[in-house]
Amino acid sequence: MNKSISVFEPEGIIDTAGGAQIRQDVGDSLEAGVETILLDLTNISFMDSSGLGAMVTTLQRVRAKGAKLYLCSLNAQIKIILELTKMDKVFDILPDRAAFDALIS
Repeated sequence: MNKSISVFEPEGIIDTAGGAQIRQDVGDSLEAGVETILLDLTNISFMDSSGLGAMVTTLQRVRAKGAKLYLCSLNAQIKIILELTKMDKVFDILPDRAAFDALIS
């Protein structure tokens, strides 16, 4: 895989702790010079409001570094949260990993 791309597959719940881990992982990648980041949410079962806040903070940090952040494989609950908060218009959301692979190739 290209050095300028990082893919993360968090598991479980994106809450305060899960969001902090995502922020840390993405931040480490940005410091290493990664330009494109994919958060594959296949294994995420739930996201609460603190998790959403962490995702928004992560997106702001990525954009500040001039990098790109993509989300894919969102479950229904996460899609609803993003739609209700209009964040579905802010994040680059892809249906699945194959769509990301096609986009970057």
